[in-house]
This record gives sequence, C-alpha cells and structure tokens, in this order.
Amino acid sequence: MKLIGERIVNGYLKLLTPVASILIYSRISPNLITLSGLILTFVAAYYFRRGSFLAGGLLLALAGTFDTLDGRVARETGRISKFGAFFDSTIDRYSDVLVFLGLLLFFNRPYIDILIIMAITGSLMTSYTRARAEGLGYSCKVGVMQRPERVTYIAAASVFDGIFGGALSKAVNIEHALVVAAILFVAIMSNITVLQRIMHVRRLIGETK
Repeated sequence: MKLIGERIVNGYLKLLTPVASILIYSRISPNLITLSGLILTFVAAYYFRRGSFLAGGLLLALAGTFDTLDGRVARETGRISKFGAFFDSTIDRYSDVLVFLGLLLFFNRPYIDILIIMAITGSLMTSYTRARAEGLGYSCKVGVMQRPERVTYIAAASVFDGIFGGALSKAVNIEHALVVAAILFVAIMSNITVLQRIMHVRRLIGETK
C-alpha cells in the first residue's frame, strides 16, 4: 500500500513538467541543478536552526524539486553519466544530514535528538543498502520510504507547523508538534525500509543459489 507521501510526490512530479521543459531547453547542466538543490537545503537548514519552520519547509520543498529535476533533465538531454549519478547520490546524503542537523540544533532536547539521530541513520542506511545491493548485482528499490517521501513529510510538516502549529502545540503541550511527529514518522519508516531491503536482498540471494 502506498504512503500518502508517495502519492503526493507522484502528483507533484506531474506539475513539474513545464519547469523541466524550460530547463531542458536551456541546456543547463544537471550537476549545476544538483548543486543548487544543496545550496537551497543549506539555507533551509539555517532557517530550521532559527525555528523558522515555514521558510525552512518551503525552501526544503524547493530543494527537493531541484533534486527531482536534475535526473529528469539528464535523461531528457542525453547527459546521463556514471559520474552524474554518483555525484547526485553523494550530494543527496549531504542534503539529508544538513536538514536533520538544522533540526537537531534547534530542538536540542534529548528525546527529540534521539529521534533525529534515528532518522539520520535510517535515511543514510536506506541509501547504503541500495548501493551495497547494487554493488552485488541486485536491484534494491523496495521500501515504504525513500528520499522523496522523507523530504515531503518533513517539508509539509514544517510548512503546516509554521502556519497552524502554534495552536496545535498548545493543545498537545509539545513544541512544534507537527515537526516532531514528522521526525518520529521518518525515523520509524526509514528504518523499516532498511529492514525491507535487507529481507529483499536476502531473498534474492537465496533464489540465485
């Protein structure tokens, strides 16, 4: 069963077609788009650090858009390369850490810090398990929460927290409750994704024996 985040991502991708067309026509380098996404993520992390979740969420959503468009532009312009794929994946890991680092520096509370560390670990391990599996010759794209979904949940929760979060936080007596809930959800589901990928690879290896 698809998560809501995946459905949102798929719908959003359809809306990006005109933007992608403009970038394809301009012949802009996919690697430049990737770097632009990293810069936007850095600025988003800065706003998260300040507690400006509305601005941080909007910037993170925009950065996620760039992360989606770089691969699309590369495919449509015939500029797919092994280095480009490697570069994109590497920059994505830095982006993952930057977002959670901004949140960590803002909250600075033990129980939330633990959730953030779990979310970082799950995010990085989701990528690692896929890369390691592919290094062994197996496809490993399974799992309930990949990077687009993680970005979607954190960005959406941040935006809604910036708009409506004050009243909700008072009601449940948890500061920035929507953001904390999103961090908890990502922490759990990303690590479940890691387990799904471990079992998937185990099954594939068993079938090839």
